[in-house]
Amino acid sequence: MFKAVLFDMDGVIVDTEPLHHSAYHQMFNDVNIHVSDALYASFTGQSTFEICKALVSHFNLPLSPHTLVGIKRDHFKYLFEKDKSLALIDGVLEVIKDYHANGMSLVLASSASMDNINRIFKRFDLDQYFKAKISGADLEASKPHPEIFIKAAELSEHNPEDCFVIEDSTNGIAAAKAAQIFCVGFKSPHSEGQDYSKADVLIEDFKEISFNNLEKLLSTVK
Repeated sequence: MFKAVLFDMDGVIVDTEPLHHSAYHQMFNDVNIHVSDALYASFTGQSTFEICKALVSHFNLPLSPHTLVGIKRDHFKYLFEKDKSLALIDGVLEVIKDYHANGMSLVLASSASMDNINRIFKRFDLDQYFKAKISGADLEASKPHPEIFIKAAELSEHNPEDCFVIEDSTNGIAAAKAAQIFCVGFKSPHSEGQDYSKADVLIEDFKEISFNNLEKLLSTVK
């Protein structure tokens, strides 16, 4: 039986994609670049710095990635504070409480900055359920590199084989599998154009992986 669960945040716990989309596209306008839908979708799951580094290279911009990061994050902070409709993904709070009540270790492993992670956790009072949080923005490599999930498993204080990841993006799923950790792909309605083929299990509703369903569901493929 699994002892720890490593959660992605954007698209899994909360639907911040519309805010990120607006913040990024306002930044694109600020620096006068056109980013295609396909290029934008390819960035899902990566840290803001890695995305901005790729943009500087792709468009040969006379700006540093850190400059782009600052512009984007200023837009996001403004949008986050103004948006009162932001809500948790349907069913995720129930499964978080379910896992916590049954003694599982919960770790947040997100490519978002720690500032954004803390904004979300404060707004929805999530710290009480999580053992630890880790931001990909503070690491050497971004998803699809496995570093974030290797470190998240360490923070859970359980062996990687006793952990599983919940991810909604191509890059996040690739990172989990590269870390050799079981991966549940969450087919989020908010994460379009993602490849779930490498996930060990694919779900569309968190009820499918309630604590009581976990052993039965995952033992069939573990």
